[in-house]
Amino acid sequence: MKRSILTLLFTSLFIHLNAQTDTLKLIDNELIENRNKELTLGFYQDLWFTDNTDNYKKYVAETYVVHDIGDRKGVTEPAIEQKIIADRLWENGTWDSKINYQIADGDLVATRWEATYKPETLLGKVVFGAGTIPIINVFRFNEEGKIVEIWNHRHDIDTNRTMMFTIKGLLIGLLIALIPTIIAIRLKRKLKKQASMTM
Repeated sequence: MKRSILTLLFTSLFIHLNAQTDTLKLIDNELIENRNKELTLGFYQDLWFTDNTDNYKKYVAETYVVHDIGDRKGVTEPAIEQKIIADRLWENGTWDSKINYQIADGDLVATRWEATYKPETLLGKVVFGAGTIPIINVFRFNEEGKIVEIWNHRHDIDTNRTMMFTIKGLLIGLLIALIPTIIAIRLKRKLKKQASMTM
C-alpha cells in the first residue's frame, strides 16, 4: 500500500513538473515571438516607413539569405544590402506605407504590408513607378534577434516592372517577326531581279 501511495505521489509530482516545464517553454516561445515581432516592426519603421536606414544593423545579421523575385533566390548577401536597397528608393522618392498584419511562429515572422511609393526623380518614375503594392515578407531570426533569412513576395504585377516585361516581350516578338520579313523582302528582290533578266 505504501508503495502504491509513493508511486502515485512520484507520478503526480513528475506530471506536475512536466506541466510546469511545458508552460515555461510556451512562455519562453511567446516572449521570443513577441521580441521578433517588435524587431520586425522596427525594421519596417526605420528602413521603409522613415529614412533611418543606418539602423539596419539593429535588425539584420552580418549576412542573410534572401529569397526574392528575379535572380535573388537563395542568395547570401551582406546586411548593408538592405540599407543600399532602402537608400536607393529613398533617394528617388518617398514612402507612405502601412502594416496590415503580422504572424509569428517560433523564429519566423510573417508581415503583410502595403508599400505606397511616390517617385520624385526621373529614375524613380521610370524604374520604380508610383503606386501601392501589397508585399508579404517572412523573416527568420537567430537567437540574438537578428534577421538571417528573408522571403520577399511582392505583387509586382501592378507596377512598372510588369510594363518592363511587356515591352521586353514586345521587342523580342518584333525581332522574331522582323527576321522572316527581311528574308521575304530579299527573296522578293531576288525574284524581281531574275524576272527582269529573263525578259
